[in-house]
Amino acid sequence: MADVTTATRSYGAELAKSVAAIRYDDLPTDVVTIIKLFTLDTLGVIAGAAKAPGMQELVDSLEAWETGGLSTLLLGSNKVNPVSAALANGAAAHALDFDDQHDPARVHVFCVVLPAVLAAMEAEDRTISGQDIILAVAVGVEVFCRLGLACYNSLGKGWHPTTALGTISAAAAVSKIFQLDEAQALSALGLAFVQLSGTTQFIADGALAKRVGPGFAARSGVLAAHLARGGITGPHRFLEGQSGLFNLQERGEVKPEIVVAEFGTLWQVRDLSMKPYPCCRCNHTVIQLALELRAKGLKPVDVKSGLIELGEVNRKIVGAAFDRSHPTLVVHAQFNAAYAFAAALADGEVSIRSFTPERIGAKDVAYAATIDTCSTPDYDETAVAPARVSITTHDGRVYAAEKLTMKGAPDEPMTHVEVLAKFASCLEWGFGATGASVEELQDFVMDLDGQPDGKQMLKLFMHARGR
Repeated sequence: MADVTTATRSYGAELAKSVAAIRYDDLPTDVVTIIKLFTLDTLGVIAGAAKAPGMQELVDSLEAWETGGLSTLLLGSNKVNPVSAALANGAAAHALDFDDQHDPARVHVFCVVLPAVLAAMEAEDRTISGQDIILAVAVGVEVFCRLGLACYNSLGKGWHPTTALGTISAAAAVSKIFQLDEAQALSALGLAFVQLSGTTQFIADGALAKRVGPGFAARSGVLAAHLARGGITGPHRFLEGQSGLFNLQERGEVKPEIVVAEFGTLWQVRDLSMKPYPCCRCNHTVIQLALELRAKGLKPVDVKSGLIELGEVNRKIVGAAFDRSHPTLVVHAQFNAAYAFAAALADGEVSIRSFTPERIGAKDVAYAATIDTCSTPDYDETAVAPARVSITTHDGRVYAAEKLTMKGAPDEPMTHVEVLAKFASCLEWGFGATGASVEELQDFVMDLDGQPDGKQMLKLFMHARGR
């Protein structure tokens, strides 16, 4: 591990310069399309979280301290302070664990960046176009992906990189909405770093704090950019300094050049994955293997025992024994490979319903407790996609399957039809919304680059909600 302080490059200053300089016309056409599709997906996932455990409590807690504000609580009744809106909406975007992921970087990006941008946008007393939104989101997402790739084993050290690295990324995005210059952008990124937090302990303990983490990051990014615009300065060596991100949090285990190399030319956003299943991405290949074995005739009642083999980091995240008596059963199930396998095998699908307390506690998936997990040296320690399953039946048969790719990733993408179907199903699940209001919001987002008033998107969302 190298001491990054010995480097002569000022990575933080270079990043701030690139963030301040980039313009909408610098965005490739395919990047614009990606931003629109994932924006649509994220709005759908927020809608789907309307009934998720903890969301009403979070909204109620924030509204109890708010007498009015500039930004919309997408699952609430009032407008609130922009930082509160970013917090609540970011938590909602992550509540179902149905939001996107950059698999190589192991970060969920839109659940932090989009809520921060939307909250900041509403706070501005001027017209914000659809292109302004796309640019801000693209910049924030790109910074996020690059930080995750540079800090390649953040998760393995116990950080929740979505929460931790999201603070800086949200600040980068909001700096574009606030039209910050290079010096202000540098302070915004530095002030975001000062607020950095995030730990995988909330996963290990199955706590609802897991879904609030991205909200904390979105909130901190909005606040950092607002303070920087007001003249508060942040540490300019927030990346490479002796007590900066690379040395303090990442212990020198970084590839710093990834953060700045070919920024605005080489787009990491192209490697984003969209989730077909509402649970930890580490479970997704396991789900596909369960569906494959179901198609071969395996039934839940046949299962005597089983073994799921994963990369070491995946095993740490989703490899715990399934416990139907867990105090926070929903979060436990979202991060449990054995349950994900059992639900898929039992139902032939995995949907939002699969992670309701009633479904998780049902007797027909209790056999998940007979399935063990282990890490295997066959897979790279940080590999996301590969998984291997071996199931032994009561009559001695063995069903085995392996998969090295994961649905929703760039090498196995969801189809456009599947993306739209996911969006519609989320709005129906969360709001009971169908028909014209859903299609109107969908059409607006898919034409976001042609919309003169981006704030209209939030009005259409609330209309679909029935507000």
